Amino acid sequence: MRATTIHGTRDIRVSNVPDPAIEAPTDAVVRVVAGCICGSDLWPYRGENPITAGDTIGHECVGIVEEVGADVRSFRPGDFVVVPFDHCDNTCPHCLAGAHNACVNLGFTASGQAEYTRVTQAEGSMVTTGGVPDAALLPSVLSISDVMPTGWHAAVSAGVREGGTAVVVGDGAVGLCGVLAARVLGAEKIVAMSRHEPRQEIARAFGATHVVAERGDEGVEAIMEITGGVGADAVLECVGTGQSIETAFSIARPGSTVGFVGVPHGVELPVRRMFQKNIGLAGGMAPTRRYMPELLALVLDGTIEPGRVFDSTVPLDDVAEGYRAMDERRAVKVLVEP
Repeated sequence: MRATTIHGTRDIRVSNVPDPAIEAPTDAVVRVVAGCICGSDLWPYRGENPITAGDTIGHECVGIVEEVGADVRSFRPGDFVVVPFDHCDNTCPHCLAGAHNACVNLGFTASGQAEYTRVTQAEGSMVTTGGVPDAALLPSVLSISDVMPTGWHAAVSAGVREGGTAVVVGDGAVGLCGVLAARVLGAEKIVAMSRHEPRQEIARAFGATHVVAERGDEGVEAIMEITGGVGADAVLECVGTGQSIETAFSIARPGSTVGFVGVPHGVELPVRRMFQKNIGLAGGMAPTRRYMPELLALVLDGTIEPGRVFDSTVPLDDVAEGYRAMDERRAVKVLVEP
């Protein structure tokens, strides 16, 4: 099959690789109808994460079931499914506690930007849409594989509440979905920290009541002005850098929680401030399967439209350009069509 592969820093290619196959009775093979490029894919693309040259890349996709293993009983060939980026059996003690991302049989989508992908815990992981979604709905359905549940996880972990103030640090697709999650969860004031007008527009459409373009001390001052000097009731950290974490804790009010979902790179926690101000930290890798049914229902009934984060679509053969566009911030999120 044709699949996106990574060979070095900013070296993305489309290669012919072996088709995925059923390797265990819990597996399924899915024909990818749509995949996409994630902000976390940019870490190895930029040389920040180690890679093995020639590995496939891409962990978000939706598609049609081609084949299932003997233990997969709820799905059959022809079903249209959403595949979470982190696979789980949905029955182990960690899954039952809501930590599907720590399943004892954890697996990951390895070829979401390809013609086919293998799902290692298909029975517990996949969610069917009950038919092929309309083309206009497809981007929002695709967002349920990772980016919308991750933004939702940031909001839930931060304790976003009715009538509260939520601040979202990061204006990538996850941060924008965090804005949308904060709105659905009832926050009264929602601040998006963003310097880019196209992203600011999406944030406002998703429910942001304020936009702060400043960074560093100026950004903190702007948040304090908006919150009357109190700080945010909930902070959603959706980047993963040292600066974003520093900002998140600087704007969090005493007794609040920072919900972090940005993959940490060069992060040092301000433990003394956390201790003195009783500011908590929660979150991490999203337990995607935990949130998928609820979020998919919200998409299908038209309550949310997270697919608006996709502002570019490329065929698989042009996936390298999609990476360049996101790397250069010419695109928020790129949808890939095999």
